[in-house]
Amino acid sequence: MNSTIISGASVSHADASLEQLEAATLPSEREAVEQLLAADVGEAFALQTCNRVEAYVAAETRAAGREALATLFADAPDEVVCEMGHEESLRHLFRVAGGLESLVVGEDQILGQIRDARETAHARGGLEGTLEEAVQKAIRVGERARTETAINEGVVSIASAAVKLVEEKHGLEDASAVVVGAGEMGTLAARHLAGQVDELVVANRTVERAESLAATLEGAVDARGLDSLERTVASRDVVVSATGSPEWVLDPEACGELGETFVVDITRPRDIPPAADEYPHLTVYDLDRLEAVTEKTRLRRREATERVESIVDEELERLLVRYKRKRADAVISAMYESAERTKATELERAFAAADLDAEARSVVEAMADSIVNRLLSSPTNSLRDAAEEDDWSTIHTALQLFDPHFEDADPDSLPFADVPEGARDRLLASGDDSVEDHR
Repeated sequence: MNSTIISGASVSHADASLEQLEAATLPSEREAVEQLLAADVGEAFALQTCNRVEAYVAAETRAAGREALATLFADAPDEVVCEMGHEESLRHLFRVAGGLESLVVGEDQILGQIRDARETAHARGGLEGTLEEAVQKAIRVGERARTETAINEGVVSIASAAVKLVEEKHGLEDASAVVVGAGEMGTLAARHLAGQVDELVVANRTVERAESLAATLEGAVDARGLDSLERTVASRDVVVSATGSPEWVLDPEACGELGETFVVDITRPRDIPPAADEYPHLTVYDLDRLEAVTEKTRLRRREATERVESIVDEELERLLVRYKRKRADAVISAMYESAERTKATELERAFAAADLDAEARSVVEAMADSIVNRLLSSPTNSLRDAAEEDDWSTIHTALQLFDPHFEDADPDSLPFADVPEGARDRLLASGDDSVEDHR
């Protein structure tokens, strides 16, 4: 299968509410990749974080890619699903890796999440060609963004933004706090709170993991399970919730029994029910409300953002040039293979009609090679120009003229059309400098 046309689909905080993001949530990145590969695509990559759900495929045609992605996002509201074509998908993925599309601009966690998603896709056989190269290039963009610019200075994660919000809206001095969840985000939140609040509790489903985290934090930190969460939270001033639970960690009735509490829920799906915000004794911030707070960080990082935009442009141009060279090579290979078949047929006929010795045969073969190379020199240059300029009409015409296998080809499948195996290698191995120049 020619898996060469990249398509993407994204649901993110930029266009979707928290409820709409929850509707778009996939069972897992692994299952998403498996579902896409079961459709008519050759490669698949899925990325799911607390504020985005997106997937990319490389397929034989644009239609096949769009159809596979539409099925994957069938439960998401149409108005928040952003469908992306080949170049648009690449640019978006690069921007995501660079931290430009994050709720907290420049946050570091997204790059690790892309690396993890890449490993997941690899393990399921989802990355092996065009899309793999794109994901690797996206990681390169993310690395450059964080080493060449100040995009990740200051507040660099949703967890740190949550703690900054608590500090600004509630205050940390003389406060007691609970961090619910000891995963990546919970760990980051606990580290930011430790030493700044008078009392800190880490509550987690697995008490041992909470104890392990507590042992690494500054000051006296208590570790507890979730079975007594209502009692744990009831006597604390601040709650930062960051579990991976598919259900609420506190039900609405339990929220009604709490005291004056400042709650920041940085999860999707949410840990705290929306009804909690209706209680006057609770102040609840979720990811939707947190976005307004993070706008301050966005403004401070404007200069770094512009530099990362330039990095995205640079790396995207390099990748597109590589892709276009492959397009030209595929078409030129098909053209030379067609010419080689015709040349071989005509030489066979000529040798059958004339009794030539070995030296004469060598002269005739050399003349045939020279004629082929001279005739194809101009079309070769024209096809390279056509690939650079995305002139697929010219390329399609050339394929129809020089290779009968492409007569009924879908134009959407042409950019990386397969050619008979070994055609290019045989031409380059012939030792004819003019052939190598044309290739």
